[in-house]
Amino acid sequence: MIRTRVMIAAAFITLLSISSIRADAQQPKRIAFIPKITTENFFIQAGNGATAMGKQLGIEVVYDGPKTASVSEQAKSVQKYVNDGYDAIAISSVSPDGLNRILEQAMQKGVKVVTWDSDVNPAFRSFYINQGTPDLLGRMLIDMIADQLPEKAKVAFFYSSPTVTDQNQWVTVAKDIIAKEHAGWEIVTTQFGYMDPKRSLTTAEEILKTYPDLNGLICPDSTAFPAAAQAVENAGKVGKVAVTGFTTPSVIRPYIERGVVLKGGLWDCVKQGALAVYVANMLVEGKALKVGDEFDVPGIGLCKVTPNSDQGYDKSTDRDDSGLIVMPERLIFTKENVASFGF
Repeated sequence: MIRTRVMIAAAFITLLSISSIRADAQQPKRIAFIPKITTENFFIQAGNGATAMGKQLGIEVVYDGPKTASVSEQAKSVQKYVNDGYDAIAISSVSPDGLNRILEQAMQKGVKVVTWDSDVNPAFRSFYINQGTPDLLGRMLIDMIADQLPEKAKVAFFYSSPTVTDQNQWVTVAKDIIAKEHAGWEIVTTQFGYMDPKRSLTTAEEILKTYPDLNGLICPDSTAFPAAAQAVENAGKVGKVAVTGFTTPSVIRPYIERGVVLKGGLWDCVKQGALAVYVANMLVEGKALKVGDEFDVPGIGLCKVTPNSDQGYDKSTDRDDSGLIVMPERLIFTKENVASFGF
């Protein structure tokens, strides 16, 4: 009798284990897609790409994060999804080092971590879905405005913050190019709008008042760029102060069509969001990615994993299971093509 009971109990436990395995197999993988802020159009469009890719892959993707650009608020978002048992986190960080501890804890719990748009220390993520290396994007900023400025010009840089990873890397390269190739340009100031539309407009207006002979505003930030364009238009300085930078075409289109901005740029942020989720899902599924690998993503194209040092990081950050995945192309918007983009 005892033996019979033991056998029945063992059979019951086995059935429970099988049911648990099947339930786990049927449970969709879950990825948290976290922007710097949820309310800005660039991030909303990237989120659209991320969630669309999730549907395509048959996984759950949640677009969520802070309404203000804050390390502490982003850390809360990461902690929330780690606690909820999500399989991966794809994050655009407001700080190169502020999230180190929370991301390390996430990775120690088996959560896959990738970054997109704005990176963290490579030790605390696997891959960075990169819109372009600092050399590419710093050069792009200068090329978009160079033919609009005189040989001797006064220029200002205006973007989100002094600590954000991506924009500061691009600006460092852009300033080096100015020093080497445009000796007649004077950088009169570098200002920040902290991804706040009202504050950005006020700051841009103050720049124009403080430097009435300014020739150009370079704005590698999706909030600062339209704010600068609006400030130039409000001040009646269209054609006198050139404005360029990075934002979505739908946001800058009115300024381009009114002649306030001649050239603006970006990359396809919808595709960037999609690629971040695609890569995160590869890792969740146990697919090994290493530096030198190439893979094709439907609707995006051929992607390659390159070393972290290509981003300007120290060679000591290079390792096989961590690297950059650079978007295949970047975009320039003009009056001739800005209406053709759907984001």
